[in-house]
Amino acid sequence: MIFTGGTISMVVDAGAGGKVPTLDGAAILARAPGIEAIADLEVIDLGRTPASHFSFAKLFEIGSEIRRCQADPSIDGVVVVQGTDVIEETAFLWDLILDGSTPVIVTGAMRAASDPNDDGPENLRNAVRCAASPDLRGAGVLVVLDGTINPADAVTKTHAAALDTFQCLDTGPMGHVIDGHVVVERARGPRRHVATDRAAEGVLLLTAHVAMDGALLDAAAALRPPGIVVEATGAGNTAAAVVEAAGRAMEQGIVVTFTTRAAAGAASAAYAFPGGGATWVRAGALLAGHLSGPKVRIALALGLGAGLDRDGLAALLADPPGWGPATDHAPRPVLAAAGA
Repeated sequence: MIFTGGTISMVVDAGAGGKVPTLDGAAILARAPGIEAIADLEVIDLGRTPASHFSFAKLFEIGSEIRRCQADPSIDGVVVVQGTDVIEETAFLWDLILDGSTPVIVTGAMRAASDPNDDGPENLRNAVRCAASPDLRGAGVLVVLDGTINPADAVTKTHAAALDTFQCLDTGPMGHVIDGHVVVERARGPRRHVATDRAAEGVLLLTAHVAMDGALLDAAAALRPPGIVVEATGAGNTAAAVVEAAGRAMEQGIVVTFTTRAAAGAASAAYAFPGGGATWVRAGALLAGHLSGPKVRIALALGLGAGLDRDGLAALLADPPGWGPATDHAPRPVLAAAGA
């Protein structure tokens, strides 16, 4: 169990005027009676960092610790305990770079340790149950809170405070923990993978909105980021001026990709009016699959960090063949750096 901090570690501090990270891994475990009966636990403390403070360097540090645990034949599963603010991004990053079959479960809490009826203890017990389950070997990185098992590439935080905030709006969950039993309702299916130990820093994420012109994207391009992700409206549409600005950015060598700002579904090239998805594709922008904007940013940063060429980036961003709610396990497409 790798502890990194988050709401599950927090208590109200009157002097600070709110909840602050306080408890270490041992103290958090002590608040989850019965967990020792589920599995033999090894505690690894990697600090008490609010998830919103994570850097790529810290995420790769945690990823290296997960990989070390996966390589140890005496370890049956790994649980990463962190803040919930960016779980959908961190879990997806680890899902992309790790390839071991040992289950990796990411969990946390929506209520602090000092809150009445906090959800941390039960989330910890359920995460350990899932990490110890042979039915989840080879299923990649999963997010488990509120008794729901969700794959890292599909899970979204849908509510700022609700206990059932983590949902897979496109595919539905993989399963649930019911009365202490892990119930797998569907296979994980094919996953994306990229072999890298670095991410390109400075990839930007912009959200399209009504009355938007190209000025924001031009300003973003002036920062010379390695990549820009645009969350377009609907099925991948923006004002024509935004596409024109994207074209200017790509002329500077900036990789531009687009997805939908909608909570579910995917952008496409279905609309061909100026600014429609088809014009984005014709301009040279890469089309993402059913990935949210924050997830596209993670994938693009890792792909650029790995040195992938345009075709490699396009393959990484697209949904793997057969991706969806009713697929069986399949080999993962492994993307090597350009020229490798």
